[in-house]
Amino acid sequence: MPAVAAAALKAAMPEREPVEDDDRWRLGLRGLVVTRIGVDFQLRLALGQDWEVVLEAPAYLGPVAGPAERLTPATQDVGAALPLFGAKVLSAVAFKSGSLRLAFDTPLMLTCPADPDCEAWQIMGPGGRLFVSQPGKGLAVRPVSR
Repeated sequence: MPAVAAAALKAAMPEREPVEDDDRWRLGLRGLVVTRIGVDFQLRLALGQDWEVVLEAPAYLGPVAGPAERLTPATQDVGAALPLFGAKVLSAVAFKSGSLRLAFDTPLMLTCPADPDCEAWQIMGPGGRLFVSQPGKGLAVRPVSR
């Protein structure tokens, strides 16, 4: 298979398992689609059938190289996130500092910084896998329950 075709095939395939690096986790969500958006005092994004992103603290959504709009889940000021419905995840990174970055094919990027006073965000996956931005403590990771 030519290198260009192999690279295109790899880019189109979803990742499966999160990978730990020195300062971050690559979450393995590439290729998953936002299938549901929920709003109460949180902003919830269902990714595929098995993953959910929950934002509790202010986050930012905008083009990769442009200004971002502030999303405030606590006051349901999250209308700018509605275009994410049906978007495909291109990259999902949880930094050990507690911040989150999701890039979509729309092409929008969602970022949520760590918060010193509350759990800014969490991502839940199959088998009990959990990533949580802890208040003032960075990232907590719970592996798959066996």
